[in-house]
Amino acid sequence: MQEPHSLQVYKFGGASVKDAAAIRNLVRIVRGQAAHSQLLIVVSAMGKTTNALEEIFQLAFTAQEYGPQLQALRGFHTGVAQELFGGQAAEHRQLHQLLEQLDQLLARLQQEPQPADSFDQHYDQIISFGELLATCIVARALEAQWLDCRPMLRTDHTWREGRIDWPTTEWNVRDQLPPLLQRGPVVTQGFLGGTPSGHTTTLGREGSDYTAAIFAYCLQAQAVTIWKDVAGLLNADPKFFADTVRYPEISYQETIEMAYYGASVIHPKTIKPLAVRRIPLLVKSFLDPTAEGTRIGDCRHELLAPAFIRKDAQCLISFESKDLTFISEENLEEIFGALAQARLKINMMQNSAISFSVCTDFSAYRLEKLLGQLRDQFTIHYNTELELYTIKNYDSASVRRLTDGRELLLEQRTRQTFQFVCRSAAVAGLI
Repeated sequence: MQEPHSLQVYKFGGASVKDAAAIRNLVRIVRGQAAHSQLLIVVSAMGKTTNALEEIFQLAFTAQEYGPQLQALRGFHTGVAQELFGGQAAEHRQLHQLLEQLDQLLARLQQEPQPADSFDQHYDQIISFGELLATCIVARALEAQWLDCRPMLRTDHTWREGRIDWPTTEWNVRDQLPPLLQRGPVVTQGFLGGTPSGHTTTLGREGSDYTAAIFAYCLQAQAVTIWKDVAGLLNADPKFFADTVRYPEISYQETIEMAYYGASVIHPKTIKPLAVRRIPLLVKSFLDPTAEGTRIGDCRHELLAPAFIRKDAQCLISFESKDLTFISEENLEEIFGALAQARLKINMMQNSAISFSVCTDFSAYRLEKLLGQLRDQFTIHYNTELELYTIKNYDSASVRRLTDGRELLLEQRTRQTFQFVCRSAAVAGLI
């Protein structure tokens, strides 16, 4: 059995494996950073593969032509493999087998009409190939062992956001993985799990961070390192905000709150299993592996610089009682129940005497499901193409920076957090 504190878990996201050059850089990092540790490497789909698979799946599910898109996906992965390994067929056998399995699943999906409520289940079976293909290539580049994580990470049947069966998962991991790690590095997939019946589930978009934390928890790892294209955990996404600040060290609690509000560096579920075992999480740059990065752990610190968190593709939904009575606890129970059934996560909410408003991630399918459940009881208004901004540890200057010149549709503040919803607009240069 794996001894506590002798294992490192590395997680590499899509940007760090986006092409052959990126994978060669990953190999250099692994060989340079972890020579004296047992190592488990969790890998996401390459580049924009998940987006490409979503498009292919949507076309196949609706019985439309997807051949050119699938051919482009095949060409991308085989092209990267060719650049890395050359032309020997034996080197590519597993990759071609996975591509053939994907082809067969898509063909069957297109040929057999599917009920609308099976969309999420089929989604998981198809989109999972992004991680399977990526790890196949990365394991070969590292000359490491390839592991299919799906039989180990047991989940329920909540498609697209599988809930981990922790006792079964921990038993599986502690029983099966240590002998492999003793033989050398192991490469496995992020984002994926499996049901008792053998179906693939996914753990939520960007769930590879969570996968790394699950393995680390089960094996009591020394640390988890997430390799990103940024210098560490920043106070804002540099794609949208100028003059970002790196946090050298930050607590589990502060990070959980930032992740909950939508900070893109860390998946929201990642921190809890690490905090339970007091396993530090390191966020480092694959562009500059020797740089300090950020250490997330059980620590105390002074008040942090304000954190600016942006979520796009938001929907603001308002419910009013049709008879103009007050919004009551019974009304809220109905609304919350319908939101849960439609699987719409509330990012912000607010009530007044006769209305209740929520801001959620936009999904046309899930919104229509919600409206179908509640339109008889409530008058419902909604706006789409919105943005939600959160400022953690705000001050008056940081609030002015983001709100000046904007039309705020909804705003809310607590002692440490300020949030508002507004129409989408370019934010470059605001801070």
